[in-house]
Amino acid sequence: MDIAGKVFIVTGGASGLGEGTARALAAKCATVVIADMQTEKGQAVASEIGGAFVKCDVSNEADAQAVVAQATALGKLMGLVNCAGIAPAEKTIGKNGPHTLAGFQKCITVNLIGSFNMIRLCADAMSKNEPEATGERGVLISTASIAAYDGQMGQAAYAASKGGIVGMTLPIARDLARNGIRNMTIAPGIFGTPMLFGMPQEVQDALAANVPFPSRLGTPQDYAKLAVHIFENDMLNGEVIRLDGAIRLAPR
Repeated sequence: MDIAGKVFIVTGGASGLGEGTARALAAKCATVVIADMQTEKGQAVASEIGGAFVKCDVSNEADAQAVVAQATALGKLMGLVNCAGIAPAEKTIGKNGPHTLAGFQKCITVNLIGSFNMIRLCADAMSKNEPEATGERGVLISTASIAAYDGQMGQAAYAASKGGIVGMTLPIARDLARNGIRNMTIAPGIFGTPMLFGMPQEVQDALAANVPFPSRLGTPQDYAKLAVHIFENDMLNGEVIRLDGAIRLAPR
């Protein structure tokens, strides 16, 4: 796919991995619609990159429909990057008793159901596109995590939500093959995002030191480079790519 001149939706695009991806796509002359709950930050980023902002709870059908409507009004919607998500930590049995059911449900709702909600609506819009020279009508990218494979203590809900994204990657790609729409997933490792920067510095340093090579935190730019490559390489489909510097998470 030639990114230039196309429209892309980036959920969670107001910060972290989403912001990095939105900026990288805009640098390739794409029009980017940022879908995020952070209105002030989202509007600021959209203004800087010449894109648009729509306040969106990705798990809400009406909100997601509004994002897709905005994107299709701006041109040919050819890409979605699902970066919106939450990362709660709660043990199955903790000091205060069992894991809250509401906490588990919220994590699944935002991370997994929210990702699928955006996928299904964007895919429907993309299916109406005139195909590119490659036969493509669109590309979908979701964000899982290496926690889907190496979930640590306190990550039952988070790992389950990301494992669901991993599990639906291939079936969705197979569903959409006849429509000329590719579906991929990126599973980041230890990345420097607002969620991680909320941890003490010594914890951040220890996490970075555990990455075999390069021994550093991943950056939004690392993620964005892979997302751009997925859009541009039409043979990538139905796969989950670990982006983790070869780390495998310990139990805690």
